Amino acid sequence: MAAAAEMETVAERVFAALADPTRRSVLAMLAASGPATATDLATRLPVTRQAIAKHLALLSDAGLVTAEPGERRRVRYRLNSA
Repeated sequence: MAAAAEMETVAERVFAALADPTRRSVLAMLAASGPATATDLATRLPVTRQAIAKHLALLSDAGLVTAEPGERRRVRYRLNSA
């Protein structure tokens, strides 16, 4: 029963993350172009870097993207295809 509840929680996070069109755009860009920073993504979308960072945090919490430390404290985000 606990496993079913955990799966339900994960599903809720994923569907909530995918409900927003900006987050879907972020995922599409990562799928098409590979890892990117919040700044890279903000230059391609009509959204501020701070807003992109919040979207990426939610996508990360849902397990859809993975943060990778980069050079000069820049974090690159990669689509988690699993």
